[in-house]
Amino acid sequence: MKIYIAADHGGFELKKHLKEMLVKSGGEVIDMGNKNLDVSDDYPDFCLPLAEAVAKDPDSLGIVIGRTGNGEVIAANKVQGARAALCSNSDLARKAREDNNANVLSLGADFVEKDTAWEIVNTFITTLFSNAERHKRRVDKIKFYETAHSK
Repeated sequence: MKIYIAADHGGFELKKHLKEMLVKSGGEVIDMGNKNLDVSDDYPDFCLPLAEAVAKDPDSLGIVIGRTGNGEVIAANKVQGARAALCSNSDLARKAREDNNANVLSLGADFVEKDTAWEIVNTFITTLFSNAERHKRRVDKIKFYETAHSK
């Protein structure tokens, strides 16, 4: 599975750790930046291209990381086809995938330890959408709204 990963300065160190773990687990990891620590960078510069890449590649997933993950999830969700979820534990990650078919995980580096972050990521990438009728119906309503209201 192709996994896109991106972080601003607030998530830079956690991104490095998670990228190493993903590579060790055999994932195809595409680093969308920032490639160098830059305390003046801005998360939309990385989150928006990542969300676009994931939306264009339905077999991929994305991970965006910042200090809180809030701005990152907001930015990613502006992209048609991206369904980003801010998760602080594995249960939320599981439900985001099973129930909402989330394709982008947002993490707040100031709020999760490295080991917990890896558990969240591992759960997110190994959990499949349930395809339960009620969940498909809800995701389809979101897709319809995006299409009907796109520019």
